[in-house]
Amino acid sequence: MEIKGKVHEVGATQQVSETFKKRDLIVEYAENPTYPEYIRFEALQDKTALLDTFKAGDEVEVFFNLRGRPWTDKTGKTSYFNSLVIWRINAIAAGAPPAAAPAYAAPVDVSNTPGEDDDLPF
Repeated sequence: MEIKGKVHEVGATQQVSETFKKRDLIVEYAENPTYPEYIRFEALQDKTALLDTFKAGDEVEVFFNLRGRPWTDKTGKTSYFNSLVIWRINAIAAGAPPAAAPAYAAPVDVSNTPGEDDDLPF
């Protein structure tokens, strides 16, 4: 999955355990500019370094995986959690024009040649 937006905040790297670290990235996503959404992504392990070069205000394209897991508390109630885990992030150059559509070859006419009968039954 991917999304484009503006970096709102880059969190510090958190050493959760001796072998596990993570870092948060908050991206302002404005599908409707009147009501922007602030979406939290996680970078895990070696991917935390991907966020080193980004700061608030940078336009980015974030590639991520959607993960979900259950958690059962001591009373037996199960809750479900979702995570958006970054696997790649690209800067979008400010003021850059959108990528041009790829050039394709002109369509080829595959219809019958003039005077030739079509023997297909449909």
